[in-house]
Amino acid sequence: MIDLSDLPERGEPYEPGASAYLLQEMQLYGHRPFEDEPDARPLPCDRLAGGAVADIFDALAGCLVDTRIEPDLEDLLWGVVNIFHRAGERVERELDRNEQAQRELQREQDGSEIRSVELERTIAEGITMIERRDTMEFFRECAAEQFRIHARKAWTPRTGSRVRHKMMTAAMIDSRDFMDKRLREKAKALIPEGTRIAFSGGPTCNDHRHIWSALDKVHARHADMVLMHGATPTGAERAAACWADARGVPQVAFRPDWNRYKKAAPFKRNERMIDAMPAGLVVFSGTGIQDNLVDKARAFGIPVWDFRIKEGG
Repeated sequence: MIDLSDLPERGEPYEPGASAYLLQEMQLYGHRPFEDEPDARPLPCDRLAGGAVADIFDALAGCLVDTRIEPDLEDLLWGVVNIFHRAGERVERELDRNEQAQRELQREQDGSEIRSVELERTIAEGITMIERRDTMEFFRECAAEQFRIHARKAWTPRTGSRVRHKMMTAAMIDSRDFMDKRLREKAKALIPEGTRIAFSGGPTCNDHRHIWSALDKVHARHADMVLMHGATPTGAERAAACWADARGVPQVAFRPDWNRYKKAAPFKRNERMIDAMPAGLVVFSGTGIQDNLVDKARAFGIPVWDFRIKEGG
């Protein structure tokens, strides 16, 4: 027999229980995993994701072009790319914490099923984080391409590197193999393999057709080319960065450390670039900074492709 004494009297407020809240959440939002459960939902479709990013840029540019806000458009578009870049970095930090948790669980393994299941769950979470990070990097690369189209320059982060990781396809791997692969993957992304070619040019050198033609010839000779440049936001080095973006060539930015070296920063940067031992140097017209880099390269026997315009020539 049902006990009706616990039911609320007519007119009294009814307080729903935990089950009612759960059912309501599932009806409104669908199933959502807890924080300690891997998310089984699929990743976004790459075609739809690329189209969505293009729509964002087209809508923003179409709204602001020919308005008083147009001078701010480039910074706003840069910020859209940076949203995905920072999101990927945030997931990368979560992945680092997951890696530490795996190490602790490895030390605590005692043969029990509880410890083993906990380690397997942590590995599964780590793989999910890798997929999330790679998806954010996919969004960032789509957005960076849209930034290049609209702003006519390559997108680069204000600080740090623009790293591209490859997607992992394994559904489950051993914890030690997982962390070893992470370290190898990170090192490969930060130090790309290939023939290193240094590039330098002044901020007022804007002969982009000549620059692209010269780099195309070097790339034809070295298909695995890695471009090293000074990351100057204008002039020859900006053109070289755009070329690398368009050709899919990995690039390493050697930014001057102005805070540490003050006026000597560009020359210290030249030393770091030569320390990386490039296979060759492509140099266009500039200032004494380019002359200094050429002198250092020749002192180390590094071949120089000199495209500087000589005075009176």
